[in-house]
Amino acid sequence: MTLRAPVLGLEASCDETAAAILAPDGRILAEVVLSQTAEHARFGGVVPEIAARAHLAHLPGLAARVLAEAGLRPQDLGGVAATSGPGLIGGLIVAAGFGKGLALAHGLPFVAVNHLEGHALSAMLPPSEVRFPFLLMLLSGGHCQCVAVEGVGRYRRLGTTLDDAVGEAFDKAAKLLGLPWPGGPHLERLALGGDATRFALPRPLLGRAGCDFSWSGLKTAVAHALGKLANPTEQDRADLAAGFQAAVAVTLADRAKHAARMLPEATALVVAGGVAANQAVRTALARATALPLVAPPIRLCGDNAVMIAWAGIERLKRGLADELGHAPRPRWPLDEMRA
Repeated sequence: MTLRAPVLGLEASCDETAAAILAPDGRILAEVVLSQTAEHARFGGVVPEIAARAHLAHLPGLAARVLAEAGLRPQDLGGVAATSGPGLIGGLIVAAGFGKGLALAHGLPFVAVNHLEGHALSAMLPPSEVRFPFLLMLLSGGHCQCVAVEGVGRYRRLGTTLDDAVGEAFDKAAKLLGLPWPGGPHLERLALGGDATRFALPRPLLGRAGCDFSWSGLKTAVAHALGKLANPTEQDRADLAAGFQAAVAVTLADRAKHAARMLPEATALVVAGGVAANQAVRTALARATALPLVAPPIRLCGDNAVMIAWAGIERLKRGLADELGHAPRPRWPLDEMRA
């Protein structure tokens, strides 16, 4: 299918409300992300009801804003792409419902985007030269997977977490260290002044066959190490943060090596998701395999609508629009996607 007009992307799967408009060639014409961090920080995590109400209040305005910035009317669009899973069901209903309404009102094709596919394809945004097949390490607060990306809608999971997501592990370790939520960026900054060798923390599943992950034991080890310190100093906390981050980075590098052996035809190792913004993780993965490491720009590692619009473009070019009856899915594994 030839796509000549820009596509509107809508994202509301967790605690960021976002809208973006991309040209068919991937040029970003307008984008905006509204974070809800302040609303959820006092609870130490995302409250689904608060998140859904915030999406409902702000998404229509953000869509109008990016249309105005791009100098477009809704009828000028080539399609509407909205995150329809996985994620918090309230936010998914808001994004999908608003996207469907806009598509219906203006006779536009609608794409129900899998949020994980958005992350997977974000590394292919121009001027990237990444080509299929590539090896994806999807590292976020809700997901930790190794995936063979063989094409749009063609995903084969090679490994996954046996317990927690790596981003969740960062946040839980940060909370143990008394850091604000969301903890990952705060822990990374604290670790800069720490000695990563001081505490003997485990490297979960290191050297094991395959590329599955496990992070619960590492979090427990941080809690135990902290509990042995009568009055932890700032240096103690920095050393623990550095040790935790190093353990994660070494483990991810080991899992990447195993995954690369499982996909010898891979053209690149792509890392995406919020944890892809961590520089220690990027450095470890860059050294892990002979494959070139490719990651989206830091600002596109977290949840955003640029990746949703881009996934919509890639699907529309292949004639993969969705019916307006498509229901949002709080659980939607990548390997259940259709090409």
